[in-house]
Amino acid sequence: MADSVYRVTEVIGVSSESWEAAARAAVETAGKTVRDLRVAEVIRQDVTIEDGKVVNYRVRLGLSFKYDSGD
Repeated sequence: MADSVYRVTEVIGVSSESWEAAARAAVETAGKTVRDLRVAEVIRQDVTIEDGKVVNYRVRLGLSFKYDSGD
């Protein structure tokens, strides 16, 4: 079995519904241009507030993907 190399990059997902929806949006959007996504680690969660109410949920993810070895 060959050794593997992975890269981790940060992405931020935003949703007016929930943190889960924000994470899903980030992963699905990244998956359109990055192949072989492996793991998404929640680094941070926060919300944006307007007029005393939560308007957006934001999730910062450490998203890892495998480098293509070209084999």
